[in-house]
Amino acid sequence: MPSLYDNNLDKSPLSMELNGDGGHKLGAVSARVVPLMDAVVKVFCVHSKPNYSLPWQRKKQRSSSSSGFVIAGRRILTNAHSVAHYTQVKLKKRGSDTKYLATVLAVGTECDIALLTVKDDEFWEGVSPVEFGELPALQDAVTVVGYPIGGDTISVTSGVVSRREILSYVHGWSELLGLQVDAAINSGNSGGPAFNDEGNCVGIAFQSMKQEDAENIGYVIPTPVIMHFIQDYERNGAYTGFPILGFEWQKMENPDLRVAMGMKSDQKGILVTRVEATAPESKVLESSDVILSFDGVDIGNDGTVPFRHGERIGFTYLLSQKYTGDNAKIKVLRNLVMHEFNIKLDTHKKLIPACTEDGPPSYYILAGFVFTVASVPYLQSEYPDPSDVPVELLHKLQHSMAQSKDEELLVISQVLVADINIGYEHLANVQVLAVNGNPVNNLKSLASMVESCNNEFLKFDLEFNKVVILRTETAKAATADILATHCIPSAMSDDLKSFTEV
Repeated sequence: MPSLYDNNLDKSPLSMELNGDGGHKLGAVSARVVPLMDAVVKVFCVHSKPNYSLPWQRKKQRSSSSSGFVIAGRRILTNAHSVAHYTQVKLKKRGSDTKYLATVLAVGTECDIALLTVKDDEFWEGVSPVEFGELPALQDAVTVVGYPIGGDTISVTSGVVSRREILSYVHGWSELLGLQVDAAINSGNSGGPAFNDEGNCVGIAFQSMKQEDAENIGYVIPTPVIMHFIQDYERNGAYTGFPILGFEWQKMENPDLRVAMGMKSDQKGILVTRVEATAPESKVLESSDVILSFDGVDIGNDGTVPFRHGERIGFTYLLSQKYTGDNAKIKVLRNLVMHEFNIKLDTHKKLIPACTEDGPPSYYILAGFVFTVASVPYLQSEYPDPSDVPVELLHKLQHSMAQSKDEELLVISQVLVADINIGYEHLANVQVLAVNGNPVNNLKSLASMVESCNNEFLKFDLEFNKVVILRTETAKAATADILATHCIPSAMSDDLKSFTEV
């Protein structure tokens, strides 16, 4: 799983903005792809990111530039992080002095791909779409084209495919098939195409490793992932995402473990350790099940399956080839008995989600207590240094599972100091469990309980047996003055207002 801070462009060891500044000679490969360079565009985006620590505000807007390329159907592909939290996107063609307004059709956060279009017919004049090629083999030549930092004109670098495996996608906090290449990829190359010798696109540049002991290690989103994104959009009219596993598992490389679980000498597989209650797999899988195969493909004791040309790859690759709503057949060994199950694949939200919608975060304020929902972007905002994240929050991030689809992990993010909350000022990022003895499932239920409360006191049960008790009438009355003092326009986010109206 990616590090908590891998999807922070400014602080991650894995940068997601790429450049083309390598020292390879291009030769004949460059000549073959020159006609396709006119399909590569420069992407200009203005971003307005939510402020997760102060959810009633947005951060100062910033501008970025990256790359993209034209595909069939009057559409353009770029990276999702290139247009994250966008307020305006413009495109400029090679050799042009005009920037054209673009419309964002779909954003695939997990796969770090975005689909754009331009309404102005002038943009499409003289532009031919790129054609996609097959997944390249190891040592196949690749040419990365884009608009990296260091200049304003198009840049071309070349290298070879040095690795094919399941990679951590920094922006989406996901794991999908990826290519490692030694072509230089730096800030600004994000979203640019990688071509093979035939001039066909075999991937999208999207991130690189920035470490002292690593040189020329760049990563490319391969065509199977790209085509999955495009076909998902064409099937559904929107991006629905990649199915994800609804269970945790461990390898079965130890022979005593395999014998204890009743496996024969010729059987291999992985051990199910926990199943998420909200996942479709919970209807058929149990803890201590041994999964032997997925869709007829045998799984190794190390969790890998056969790939191409004698290679092996993580079995989640098979899952990533499926679409939301598809079915898959799994073979399971349970208590010495073989079972075959058909499971419906789906996406499901983690208790602490890695990705959030582009809209403003949800919040609720009472007597200076700021209640909000824990997410990876929120933790990144609260703790710029990952070593400062409390152990209990990290444990919940890695291991806690939602028991219902609408369950959220609620925290008091901070206390806006006032007379009403004397003695509680130190509370920060502590989980809220119940209101007046009633468990809270999400922020909407908490806000509704508080707004409708007629008891003399409001009691909030927190983790580690801590409590907050306030006089109900006084707490509600004090909220307006606290909001005015801190120039906060509303005691709650817009998405909560319809749930708290009496």
